[in-house]
Amino acid sequence: MERVSLDLTAAMKARAVARTSVLRMAKAALKNREIDKRGPLDEAESGRVLQGLVKQREDSVEQFRKAGRAELADKEQAEIEVLKSYLPQEASEQEIAAAVEKAVVETGASTPQDMGKAMKAVLAVLQAGGKPADGKRVSQAVKKRLGA
Repeated sequence: MERVSLDLTAAMKARAVARTSVLRMAKAALKNREIDKRGPLDEAESGRVLQGLVKQREDSVEQFRKAGRAELADKEQAEIEVLKSYLPQEASEQEIAAAVEKAVVETGASTPQDMGKAMKAVLAVLQAGGKPADGKRVSQAVKKRLGA
């Protein structure tokens, strides 16, 4: 929250309109979450809020591209890049694959019906390692490993 506020001030001074807009939106979302929680956010909670904003923008990009609105999709993509600079580095494909293997061994998952408990274990392993990952990517890796 503090870094977003400082960067917002810098963007306003530099008259970077697009960056200012994105940072204002991020600061508002973080502040709203703080109000809902009735207390300050920790690093993980802030990350989840920002990740949610990135998700929304990714969905928008997809919809704009389907509708043939490239200029709006490009604007949303630029916002994603700004937001991602405040998130921790995502897990690589190799890290996801390693987490899937570890989770499959720990949970004994072997069939597509075990997908839920395997997903939960994989996300826990990645979170513990400080490497968040997109649920879609993790889901695809688990499906591939379990043969679904």
